[in-house]
Amino acid sequence: MVIAAKKTDRTSLALGWEAAKANAIPAFILQGAMLALLVAYYFSPACADFLNRLAQYKEQHGLAFVVFAAIFAGAIVPELFVIVFFQRGRLRAQNFRNLAFTIPTWGVDGILVDLMYRLNAMWFGDVVTIPVVTAKILVDQLGYNPFLAAPLEVLVYEWKNEGFSWKSVCRALTWDHYRDKIVPTLLATWAVWGPLMAIIYSLPFALQFPLFSIALTFWVLLLTYMTNRFAGKIEADAPPALSVATGD
Repeated sequence: MVIAAKKTDRTSLALGWEAAKANAIPAFILQGAMLALLVAYYFSPACADFLNRLAQYKEQHGLAFVVFAAIFAGAIVPELFVIVFFQRGRLRAQNFRNLAFTIPTWGVDGILVDLMYRLNAMWFGDVVTIPVVTAKILVDQLGYNPFLAAPLEVLVYEWKNEGFSWKSVCRALTWDHYRDKIVPTLLATWAVWGPLMAIIYSLPFALQFPLFSIALTFWVLLLTYMTNRFAGKIEADAPPALSVATGD
């Protein structure tokens, strides 16, 4: 029993490491772009003015902005990526089936993320200090992510990949599933989102969700890579998620 558990743990670690390596270059590009945006916000009046206008727009439109931004970044942009780069600009019926699934999925996810950001601001304040930013990252990455975000997102994508079978839902409630599927997803997530969370939480509350939306497209591609990998649709030496994000 002990030997089998250790073997499974190594498999989970290996899967997470594979995903992190496969997406290392686009992850570094994304992190670099987000860091440049953070620096520009604090040192460029023009950039700060633009981002503050975006924050004001988000506050004015509230939930509508949150849902639209999450759908656009999490559903529409990744599907356009697939159409343009892998279907040579040709629409297929599968694209509309994908959108019928991803639009409500990421619309709901956007609401949950915005709520988590609001709670963090209530608990720790809308200030940028090392203790506050650290506390928000810990709540996000060690609380919200392992107990809600990662399990739910992997569940819905596996549910889709398995033809919306309720067996996949029942299996998702077991420890074996969490160990074999959620743990490697978390490892890949932390490699990407750890630095991004430090950047996002170093901005005022009103800008945190808009900046999250920018990074969401990459996360959807990574999640698609992981769940297709679990389903056996992607081999261990497959190219990065950015080149396999079909979700079929």
